Amino acid sequence: MAERPPSLSNKMEKCPCVAPPQQHNEMEQFQLLQKGRDRTQQQDSALSCWRSAGQKFTNLTGTWCQEMITMLTKGEAKPGPALPQSIAAAPSLDLFEERVVSSSSQVPGFVRNMHQRLVSNGPPDDRLFMDILRLTDAHSTDVAVTLLRCAPSCDRGAATMWKTIASSGTTMEKVLPTLLCVLEDWPVRRMYTSDGDNKDVFALAATRVIWEILRLPWCPEPFMEYSPHLLVALLFQVFISTEQMSEEVDNFWRKCQEEHNLPTSMNRFAVQTVRALLHHLKCLDIVVAMERKGGWDTLLYADTHHYAMGLLAREMRRVSIPMCSCIALRLIRRLSREEPLWDLAAMAFLVEVLEFLNFKEWGDTILDIMARHLQSESKDRCRLALRGLVVLSKDHSMAKKMCSLSGSLVELLRNEDVDVVRMTLSVLRNVLLNKDILVSSPTAPKLAEVLQPLFDHDNHLVQLLSIRLYKDVMESVVRKGKKRLKMLVSESLLPLFFHCHDENVRVAEASRETLLSVVKFLKRKDLKQLLKMEDPWSFGERVLAEDRSRAAEHLQRALPYLESPQESLREAAVRSIGIAGLLMKGQPEELQLICEALQALNTDDSPSNTNLIVQVMFDERATSLNSSSGSKQPGQYQIPCRRRAPGDQRPAGASDPADAGDT
Repeated sequence: MAERPPSLSNKMEKCPCVAPPQQHNEMEQFQLLQKGRDRTQQQDSALSCWRSAGQKFTNLTGTWCQEMITMLTKGEAKPGPALPQSIAAAPSLDLFEERVVSSSSQVPGFVRNMHQRLVSNGPPDDRLFMDILRLTDAHSTDVAVTLLRCAPSCDRGAATMWKTIASSGTTMEKVLPTLLCVLEDWPVRRMYTSDGDNKDVFALAATRVIWEILRLPWCPEPFMEYSPHLLVALLFQVFISTEQMSEEVDNFWRKCQEEHNLPTSMNRFAVQTVRALLHHLKCLDIVVAMERKGGWDTLLYADTHHYAMGLLAREMRRVSIPMCSCIALRLIRRLSREEPLWDLAAMAFLVEVLEFLNFKEWGDTILDIMARHLQSESKDRCRLALRGLVVLSKDHSMAKKMCSLSGSLVELLRNEDVDVVRMTLSVLRNVLLNKDILVSSPTAPKLAEVLQPLFDHDNHLVQLLSIRLYKDVMESVVRKGKKRLKMLVSESLLPLFFHCHDENVRVAEASRETLLSVVKFLKRKDLKQLLKMEDPWSFGERVLAEDRSRAAEHLQRALPYLESPQESLREAAVRSIGIAGLLMKGQPEELQLICEALQALNTDDSPSNTNLIVQVMFDERATSLNSSSGSKQPGQYQIPCRRRAPGDQRPAGASDPADAGDT
């Protein structure tokens, strides 16, 4: 079992995949705000501190208000890695005189009035802070939207109001969904208030509020509960503020810069807010690791943003798997939209934590997302989709549902991207490891046909996976599909025989195992016996000699192996070419193929004895054929021809389309 990562001191009760939060001791500031009160109360958790606010201040006097004024109007501390502290919440609203507005349509006017009083130079009234909390408790959306409209840059008065709201966990919990709603829309969101106002609200205005609250020396409990949602919204804003910049938003940001000395770019400010939130969540290790690996800077550029998201997921996974799972679920909801923004970055994060999600609940949705991105023209999206499918295919129930993707996966095996091919092979292998999943009769020959050229791939892992998958296909094909598959399988005898001599031990072993499966599939007991007798050359001779009419085909199949950097493969190919040449006597294409073989044999810089013997034999035979035909003089039998790459099925002597312009 892997060591359990250290848990976050956060409250994420809103997320269904998170275990109950651990409790913490009450903070020192709790005693500060109770100065002058003779109370004997045991220390309680931060959660209890916030939620029992109404009971704690039943007999509170003006002392609390003076403390609030002092704290909220003095210079704020910058966020840092220090442990978040707790502050006692405001009194419950029903403990004071009834000063609630008579109509909800009056709320925006009250909010603007409160803001103006705080902006003015005069000292705020003791009851003003209470009124802010009372009004927000009763009309949270109207208060939040109005304050975002009348002070979008979050000036001194607005900052005081927001921090007053944040001092009460229950009040902040009512307001935070509205802030998140605004945060998630870019560049503006149309919001309605009770007075009929429907003016747009800047998403960046909500970010300014989050930043100001995070500058407090403690972290409001709702921020901990909603931290996955907050992180997703802020990370989205990092991306979208890089991609889309309107003149209206730019002008707004310039005003914010002038008033508050903020970073020159909006996305850099959003990154700072993300870092501040992680500080409050006591995730300093994540902040430091991202800094050390250049992740924060990488996050700022559109073309590298998704790489940074993947890095962030890996670092967060080491600290808190539950938190990663909550973030992943929010990203799944985003990716489920018809035209999701930010899909590449969301996919990059999701695939890093996919294995920790509940596939019974979310598997179908995740599979739909991966299937959609599998068809993308973007290589990055296709790769991420395949990474996700590799994880899904390890789950038995999901592997069954992935059978519908077989056509798309077979086509991806023709892709030139090595990573795409490798991951596609892994997905198909994982699916076929389930013995109750069979390969359909239409799919089996298509898959076998595209796999054979991969036996000779430059990447050893692709070679290994393709050879093993070939064996799985033969063992998993439905009964009625075996007849169509036999012809293709017989063509794999010689390539697999060659790779039994591969210098890569794993490839050689896989080739031998698959070759045994091939002769069993073809019901060739004679070939099976030769393999078991450890007599490979007799096996090769038997395969070549059993059908003289296919000698030319075998020779063509062996020619590309003469270019192999492995001496053992070249030697096996030379021997096979020599035998095939003897079996071709009298066939129409004999001279052409012998000339082609001679040209290939001559390219070997360090020919073996077998190579030299075959060259002499073919030279004599070509001279004889030229003399008997009378078409050429002895010594001038070399017919210009081109070597074929593995998998090229054009007939011998066929011209290359690339040379059409040279004639």
